[in-house]
Amino acid sequence: MALKASGKLERERARLRLAAVGLEAEFALVVDGMPARPEDLFRDPRAFLRGSLMHRVGTSYQVPTGAAVYFDTGVIEIATPVIELERGCVARAGRSLWESIGYVRAGLDDWQRRTGRTVRLVGFSTHYNVSVEGRRGPRALDRLARLLTYILPFPVMLLALNRRSTGVGVRPRGDRVEITADFTPSSTMMVAAGSFITGVVREVAAWPSFDLRRLGVAGLPRVRGFAPMPHTSRKGWLARVDCFPRDPIATDDHAELRRVALQVFQVFRRSIARVADPLSLRLIHAVLTGRAPSLLDLPDRPPEYEDVGRLCAWQPFYPEALLERSRFERVVINTLARERLVVAGDDYTPVGMQGWSRVIFRRMRDGQRITMHIEDLLDHLQSWGR
Repeated sequence: MALKASGKLERERARLRLAAVGLEAEFALVVDGMPARPEDLFRDPRAFLRGSLMHRVGTSYQVPTGAAVYFDTGVIEIATPVIELERGCVARAGRSLWESIGYVRAGLDDWQRRTGRTVRLVGFSTHYNVSVEGRRGPRALDRLARLLTYILPFPVMLLALNRRSTGVGVRPRGDRVEITADFTPSSTMMVAAGSFITGVVREVAAWPSFDLRRLGVAGLPRVRGFAPMPHTSRKGWLARVDCFPRDPIATDDHAELRRVALQVFQVFRRSIARVADPLSLRLIHAVLTGRAPSLLDLPDRPPEYEDVGRLCAWQPFYPEALLERSRFERVVINTLARERLVVAGDDYTPVGMQGWSRVIFRRMRDGQRITMHIEDLLDHLQSWGR
C-alpha cells in the first residue's frame, strides 16, 4: 500500500475508524513553596525536558514516551497517545500516562539541579477519553453526554475522587466523550476508574436512544432531586456536589453512594469486563462493595496529591504482557524516533503529526510531504522501526 497525499476527504480521514481510549492529566506547579504558572516560569516544555521532542502546536511537544506535554491555562498537561480498544487497554493507557509523568518529573529534577530551586507537581485533574463512532452528530453526542451524567457520577466518585472534590463532568468532543474528574494518585484506582468509564460509555453509546427514560428501561437507579448543570469549561455537563439534594462526598457514611454505584456496576458488568483487566475488575467490585477503601473513606485528601512523581508513581501490579505497547503507541513512538519507513521502494522519514490520527512524512526522493492516517500505518509495523 503506497502512501498518498491528503485530498478532499482529509477531514473525515482524521477520525479514527478503530475504537480507542486515552488519558490526560493536569498538574499545578509549586515552585519554592509558592504556586507558579508554567507558561510564566518556562517558555515551553523544552526549558526542563531533555531528549528528542517533536513540536505539535503552540507549547505542545511530544516526548519519547509517545505522550504530549503542554501548558494549558496555568497547568502542565500530559496526554497519552490513543490506545486501541481491547481488554486491558486502560491499563496500557495508565502505564503510558504514568511513565510520562515520570519523564516530566525527571526533567523537573534536572531543572532543580541546574537552578537550585524546588518544584512540585500537584495533581489537579484526570480526563478519561473514550471514542464513539457511528451516526452520532453534535446534538446526539450532547444528549449522550447528558445521559452519562446521570449514570457515571456515583461509581466515579468512589473510584477517583477525594473529600475535597467537587464533582464529575462529561464533555462531548467530536468523535469521543471525555469524562473529567480529579487526579487520582493511585495508578490502580485510576485504571479501575477508566475501565469502568470505558465499559459504560461504549455500551450506552450503542443504545438506540439517549432519552432519560432509557435509565428505567435499563434498570438503572435515578437519584431523586439530581439535575446536572452545564460544564464550567467547554460544552458538556457537570454532576457537581451542589447538583444533588445533599453533598454525596462530604458525608462520613457512603453506604447510599455505594448502593447506587453497585447497582450501576451490575447493569454494566459485562461491558466493563470486556475492557477491564482482571485486577481492575476485582478492584472495582471491592471498592463499590466496601471491601477495599475509596479515597472518600480517608479523612482528607491524601498527601500524595502534593508531590506527584515522588510521593506516588506507577504501581507495577499488572502482568508484563498486558502492558506491552499498543499498535497505535508503536506508530507514534516510531514517528517520534523519526524511524525510516520503506513502502513500495520509496523511503519516507516522519517529520511530525497532525493531532493523534495522522503522521506527516517527507518522501526522500523528492522532498514531498505526505500525510498518512495512523490506522493505515498499522500494516507496516513489522518492517518499520527497530
